[in-house]
Amino acid sequence: MPANALISRLRLRTLPNDLDINLHMNNGRYLTICDLNRVDLFIRSGLAKLMLKRRWMPVIAEHTMTYKKPLKLFDAFEVSLTVTHWDEKFFYMTHTFMASDRVVAIGTSKGVILSRQGVVDPLTVMRAVEESRGIVSTVV
Repeated sequence: MPANALISRLRLRTLPNDLDINLHMNNGRYLTICDLNRVDLFIRSGLAKLMLKRRWMPVIAEHTMTYKKPLKLFDAFEVSLTVTHWDEKFFYMTHTFMASDRVVAIGTSKGVILSRQGVVDPLTVMRAVEESRGIVSTVV
């Protein structure tokens, strides 16, 4: 799969429903936005269609966040998701939240794709996505 298919970028703005009692973005909202990043990647790569067809389900096994600076009401920010690597079971991802060329938060995720038989190994997933997109497999 081409490298750009493993990156998702979303440009967003902090809205009133994103805020907590301290009037900055709620920590739970960061996790929701990480989910949106992953869904964007699934759709853009063709994985969403493949998951529906094969009845696969994406599941996050672990997620951590480090908060550096608050996002306040109406702050513009960009969040990028990069799939950094995978092993025999998990995909590993980094979510970077940027505002005004400054990192405001970083998250890491570890996720799997599940079928009714159990975990679908990432190599099988990547090859299936490439095949569905008509790409000669480059995944080793």
